[in-house]
Amino acid sequence: MRKIHIFDTTLRDGEQVPGAKLNKAQKLEIAQQLAKLGVDVIEAGFPCSSPGDLEAVRGIAQQVRGPAIAALARAVKEDIDIAWEAVREAQRPRLHVFLGSSDIHIQKKLRSDRSKAVEMAVEAVKYARSLCPEVEFSTEDGSRTEYEFLCRIIEETIKAGACVINVPDTVGYALPEEYGDLIRRLRESVPALDKVLLSVHCHDDLGLAVANSIAAIRNGADQVECTINGIGERAGNASLEEIVMVLKTRAENYRTTTDIVIKELYRTSRMVSRIMNIPVQPNKAIVGSNAFSHSSGIHQDGVIKDRTTYEIMKPEELGIKQQTIVLTARSGRAALRHRLAELGFSLDAQTFERVYGRFIDVADRKKEIGAEDLQSIVEIEVSKVPETYKMHSMQIMSGNKMVPLASVTLERDGEVFTDAATGNGPVDAVFKVIERITTTSGKLIDYDLKAVTMGRDALGEAMVRVEIGEVIYSGIGSSPDVIEATARAYLNAYNRFFANGGAQKAQSPAGEKE
Repeated sequence: MRKIHIFDTTLRDGEQVPGAKLNKAQKLEIAQQLAKLGVDVIEAGFPCSSPGDLEAVRGIAQQVRGPAIAALARAVKEDIDIAWEAVREAQRPRLHVFLGSSDIHIQKKLRSDRSKAVEMAVEAVKYARSLCPEVEFSTEDGSRTEYEFLCRIIEETIKAGACVINVPDTVGYALPEEYGDLIRRLRESVPALDKVLLSVHCHDDLGLAVANSIAAIRNGADQVECTINGIGERAGNASLEEIVMVLKTRAENYRTTTDIVIKELYRTSRMVSRIMNIPVQPNKAIVGSNAFSHSSGIHQDGVIKDRTTYEIMKPEELGIKQQTIVLTARSGRAALRHRLAELGFSLDAQTFERVYGRFIDVADRKKEIGAEDLQSIVEIEVSKVPETYKMHSMQIMSGNKMVPLASVTLERDGEVFTDAATGNGPVDAVFKVIERITTTSGKLIDYDLKAVTMGRDALGEAMVRVEIGEVIYSGIGSSPDVIEATARAYLNAYNRFFANGGAQKAQSPAGEKE
């Protein structure tokens, strides 16, 4: 069984999604879970992009043990110096240097030629290797690079000291058969690749990132670069959980293995979705809420008789727990604690009481609280930023023959503020009231509303991205009332703004004090 190295770039490529910016503590929390998941490499960030990212990568390098900790750098000395400063204290540091190798990147982006590109790559790798024993070199846009030149730049960077060579499908243009063939031909044409790890990094612009990654593995790739839930630039990256489960479920076809702890996949997926405020589509393979759901009567009958009739994987192996206790408003704290333990949550007393209060509030308006409902409640309460403003109450008046009116009461530092506003609809009216009370204007960039479960009393989960002061903040909220869920999400985004220093701009809340 050939080992495939799993290189996770959730904290670098995944964080490049607009609105998904993480602070140092959030990055560290995800990195610790990735280590628990068993990835071989954590690409912790792009340190030269900002002082904050430098500090976040340094914190991960200092505290996370197990995986190699990599930092990305362009093929310039200044970037490499900053990247090395970030990862030098890691148990196993890695410098990841990249340079465009396709003619379109060399000519249009670098304003250079092939000879100068090779010289630049070699100098960068040599310098990185003088600092760090583990250096990876990426031929950016490798799948669109002229083949002979690709072989040349790979050979030269291996001579310069690279121990990992990455050939990315940077723009998601390749097809599985041609990408797999490229990896096979490189193995045959560049003997030096036998001395290093050959890596691939695929994007999903045509929906082929996982297929391309699997084709590359079949043809000799040693390492795959991927992200949790497939998040990343544009249409995203190859999904870690899909690649791992393809290799496990169809092991007879690939005869490969990974060090991934399968039972941590679902928990990791949920954590990344919660912290980055990026929802997982219900029909997402492996970790989507519908991945192990059956609505067809024929399917239900088959699964009841034998789960393997319609399930090729066991949800329990992925860390997806099955519900055994039905929670209602009559359930006490003991029942709630038991259900939380079954779902893998261990909460301190203060957090538990906050979750219990929100649980009772939701259960009073919903007949039953299912596993998905409870997970949404817990994850939102656990991930809350400091609440500069707390939702106290709200009232909506709306109809097709009247102007929608919203009245909202917020609490700040023990004081209660109430205001009202009209809008184009109830959601718009609520947003305006929150802006009036906080005396802070924002621009709604994105708004997503979904039902956590099925049925008329389903818990609604809202996610928003709001531009405040030229920075995009994400917010999440849940409630059986979709307008309330939306209001909580909008307020959550504002609280992120205030936690980021924006509170200094809102010293005198508007509205009538009560």
